[in-house]
Amino acid sequence: MTKTDGPTRERMFIGGEWVDAAAGETIDIITPTDRNRIIATTPRGRAQDVDRAVKAARAAFPAWSRERFEVRQRALLQIADRIEENAEELAQLTALDTGNALRTQARPEALLTARLFRYFAGVAGEVKGLTLPAGDGELSYTRRQPLGVVGGILPWNSPLMIAGFKIPAALVTGNTVVMKAAEDAPLTIVALARICAEFLPDGVVNLVTGYGAEVGEALVVHPDVDKVSFTGSTAIGRGVAAKAGERLAHASLELGGKSPSIVFPDYADQPDLIAQLTAASRFARQGQSCTAGSRLFLHEDIYDDVLERLVAHIATLRVGDPRDEASDIGAVINAKQHGRIADYIQDGLGQDGVRVAYDGRAALTVGEPGFYHAPMVLSHVDNDWRIAQEEIFGPVLSVIRWKDIDDVIRMANDTHYGLAAFIFSRDIDNALRIVDRIDAGWVQVNQGTGQLPGQSYGGFKTSGIGRECSLEGMLEGFTQIKQINVKLR
Repeated sequence: MTKTDGPTRERMFIGGEWVDAAAGETIDIITPTDRNRIIATTPRGRAQDVDRAVKAARAAFPAWSRERFEVRQRALLQIADRIEENAEELAQLTALDTGNALRTQARPEALLTARLFRYFAGVAGEVKGLTLPAGDGELSYTRRQPLGVVGGILPWNSPLMIAGFKIPAALVTGNTVVMKAAEDAPLTIVALARICAEFLPDGVVNLVTGYGAEVGEALVVHPDVDKVSFTGSTAIGRGVAAKAGERLAHASLELGGKSPSIVFPDYADQPDLIAQLTAASRFARQGQSCTAGSRLFLHEDIYDDVLERLVAHIATLRVGDPRDEASDIGAVINAKQHGRIADYIQDGLGQDGVRVAYDGRAALTVGEPGFYHAPMVLSHVDNDWRIAQEEIFGPVLSVIRWKDIDDVIRMANDTHYGLAAFIFSRDIDNALRIVDRIDAGWVQVNQGTGQLPGQSYGGFKTSGIGRECSLEGMLEGFTQIKQINVKLR
């Protein structure tokens, strides 16, 4: 496992070997907790390194794809056990690498990753075809076969968890993998590669580190990569889809979101409302989540009351060193993202009629040298403002007043995103009617929790293509159907 007590020199994992970049270049990894502290160096891979990794994955594919499913299942279960054994160390590394708070985010992420590997091991035997009625003298059946080499491009916000969405599903279906770790937060993926190396044949899992424009681009356009699985921004996802599409490669994309939380008057007095709205806001991840309920629609009859109670609760959240058990909220990933959040807030504050319901920046005690940012709640927001339309990826909540059901549904859907939504109503019939009308791939009713293994996860509209985290996503995303017709004697 990677140590976190000083700078380490990490390597890429290709064909069962830990290697430097062919060009010998490296990237300094700076922790979000301290902009002056280099915690590691990783190789700056380029197209030559990607090509080597893809060739290793291609060489390993025939034997791995022909294994009985029990063999792949056993390997995933062993990986899950090892992740669980090292969960605390992985959580500490996540906190240092990404800025996600240990108690509220990093530790749950590590444990969820183990559960995801275990889940996909459990459905290994479901990679099967059908026998079709064809009449006497004929045999008609289908087989589900792996795609081949999968390029998994991982984000910086929750890299270990997102790897759990992709890697075990690809492996258990018989594919081989080349992982591309985010240059801003690669260390937990290096640690995951070390664990995988214990239980998988050489070349089945490979890891290349480096910049997206160099390594990610090379992986997307490589002619021997059969599938690209990408998680990141919608802007980058468009380019990934276009370039993979030029060579008709399979691609799945989990992209951005601007998710609505809609509160009906009949739920305002429920004791769990404020906690669930806070969870949906993803403040515990510094708002750096594609599923963040960053647009809060409060009915006019309860607007002031719910907003007051929500602000009072948010004010109790502690922003601090993500490795501190007392911290509810950790650090934003880097200076660029920190500045981007500030720009959006400035734009929002410049709008006519906007009010500041809560600005935690004045009470922020950590500040320099880390990239810390307290929650911001802006009220009396119009749904067509930039802060209500564009993904900020920071701890900023826009609160919007509504009166008419048709109007709030129109506003909730008035975005090019469609990843998640949160509906709060005691009238379940009403809630389910609203669910049917919301354009989002994942809708929760009366809760704001995170993804669970086995539940399909993915977006509508520009929030993505394909599904993850589930049996359906595994089969649709990492296998293809072969139809066989046999004339019998």
